Amino acid sequence: MPLLNVDIKALAGGDLGDEATAGKTVLVVNVASKCGLTPQYTGLENLQQRFGDQGFTVLGAPCNQFGEQEPGSAEEIETFCSTTYGTSFPMTEKLDVNGDGRHPLYEALVGTADADGESGDVQWNFEKFLVSSDGTVLHRFRPTVEPESDEVVAAIEAAIAA
Repeated sequence: MPLLNVDIKALAGGDLGDEATAGKTVLVVNVASKCGLTPQYTGLENLQQRFGDQGFTVLGAPCNQFGEQEPGSAEEIETFCSTTYGTSFPMTEKLDVNGDGRHPLYEALVGTADADGESGDVQWNFEKFLVSSDGTVLHRFRPTVEPESDEVVAAIEAAIAA
């Protein structure tokens, strides 16, 4: 079953494929290569390495809607992420997360409230959504919440254990 029952294209082209996310707890993150928060790729990859063999994956969703901080082609994004941060987690095609062109994946995510009870539009790059293996959106973490923060790690551990 595709994540949240939507079709998602892979960064390299073609369908992302169910095997990337089906039956897994997924941390969906809109990413950008030229953002002050770009170093969060390190924490995201650390989560992938730490929990990847426990039914978890990070899913990066490149987005160029915030300050045009993801201007690259699919090949440029893939090369940057793999050579600079050693990323091994799957990446979607470049997506819009807000506005009229919002991808259906984010239509399904943005109704989830953050720790302060706020839902709606994605605020900036590196906003994180934790989705359970059955497709339930469990948590929303705003961009400045570090991937390896206690709250994110605890939420991942609880979701994997469920």
